[in-house]
Order: sequence, then structure tokens, then C-alpha cells
Amino acid sequence: MTVVVVSPCAACKILRRRCAEKCVLAPYFPPNDPIKFTTAHRVFGASNIIKFLQELPESQRADAVSSMVYEANARLRDPVYGCAGSICQLQKQVSDLQAQLAKAQAEIVNMQCQQANLMALICMEMGQSNPQPISPPQQSLENFPMNYLDDNIGSWETLWT
Repeated sequence: MTVVVVSPCAACKILRRRCAEKCVLAPYFPPNDPIKFTTAHRVFGASNIIKFLQELPESQRADAVSSMVYEANARLRDPVYGCAGSICQLQKQVSDLQAQLAKAQAEIVNMQCQQANLMALICMEMGQSNPQPISPPQQSLENFPMNYLDDNIGSWETLWT
């Protein structure tokens, strides 16, 4: 008869209790990753984690633990906003990048117009009859948010830092 000694899960090891055969925490907090449970325990508490996992179907528990650990890490970095603070920061970054893109697109259109006018001047200087200015391609303006420029002209100065 072989006796298999199974190491208690990280949660039971940290809580200094015997790890039962049907420990609800064992599948999600392996003994080789105690930081995962320590982080979640510090923010949510062991009893809340256990209660929460028992209320969920087993198919959703792994995702729930992953979310709890992610939120716990975010809460330790930013106790007030947690991962919502990270989301707001990323949304601001996207907004800033959209403004930079709009400005770059406007500059491209402006340069294309300048190039077309310059080509028309060169043609006139060379004595060609009926010079036609070359118009910039309209396809670059299709996705250009024209109202964006009106609303955000004052914020362009901060984009060039």
C-alpha cells in the first residue's frame, strides 16, 4: 500500500490549516504559488474568497480567481481606484494618441496641398499652358474627424512635449 503525501494548497498553508480533500481553494491556489493567495487574501479575506467560490459554478471559478488576483494586485498598487484607475489611465492615453493622430492627419493633408500648389507653380514657371494644380487624394480625409479639430484645438500645445 502506497501512501501519497500531498502538499497542502497555498491557501491552507498560509492559513495554517489542514487542507481537506475537497478544499475549494486547492485547484486555484497551488502550493508552489503562495503569492497568488497572499495577495488575494490581503485584499478580499479568505472567508470572502471561499464564500464567493462556493457560490459560483466550477466552470467559472478559475476566471473568478484570476480576476480576484488581478484586482487585488491593482488594489495594492492603487488602494483607491484599483484596476479602474488603470483603465482610466489607458483611456486617457488612447484619447491623447487619437488627438496626436488627428493632428498628424491634418498636417499630412496640409503638406499635400502645399505640394500640389508648389507643383502648379513649377509648371507655371516652366511655361506650360493650362497648369492644373494637383489636388490631394480625398481618401485620406474620409476617416478624418473634422469636428475633433474644432473641439480640441486648445489641447494641441500639450501634444508636442
